[in-house]
Amino acid sequence: MTSIGVLALQGDVREHVRALSGPDTVVRPIRRPAELAGLDGLVIPGGESTTMSKLAIEFGLLDPIVALVADGLPVYGSCAGMIMLATEVLDGRADQRGVGGIDMTVRRNAFGRQVDSFEADVTLTGIEGSFHAVFIRAPVVERVGPGVEVLGEVNGRIVAVRQRNVLATAFHPELAGDSRVHRYFGAMVRAARTEVQAGVPVKAEV
Repeated sequence: MTSIGVLALQGDVREHVRALSGPDTVVRPIRRPAELAGLDGLVIPGGESTTMSKLAIEFGLLDPIVALVADGLPVYGSCAGMIMLATEVLDGRADQRGVGGIDMTVRRNAFGRQVDSFEADVTLTGIEGSFHAVFIRAPVVERVGPGVEVLGEVNGRIVAVRQRNVLATAFHPELAGDSRVHRYFGAMVRAARTEVQAGVPVKAEV
């Protein structure tokens, strides 16, 4: 049985919990540092990245999550979660902090404001068939480091990436009624857990 947490400070928490839940997976909302104990994976949902950053600091969650990411915990971030996982953010607030995990530069609201939200079919490496993705005030990846795998693009713009145990998408798969991205992350979590049980180091390479 794997245990996956969903950061529950703000954003699409219930939708991610619903998409991840299964007979072999326990999913629980995370609001306090003590609730991070024993997790096999963590999801940082979509929402408002500056608000999420501020609340993570106020609730004492930011530094513990930074440490878990650095230690190799599998983490998935969608939209605002992608911004939180970037090593560099453009058009953010000066005091905005993230957790890192993926060597990339992300631009907030790169596709425009709320009224510019759209849907598009995206081909994603590791997922069979196209994925109908929902973009809401979505970020875009403008730079990736040498250790980052680009998983998907829209009109030549990077919208899905992975670096070892850390996955991020600019879109909201939890709103698409399609659980394939969440199943992909679940497979990452199970693989990392198997490595830990076998004594294989899985620290992030950022």
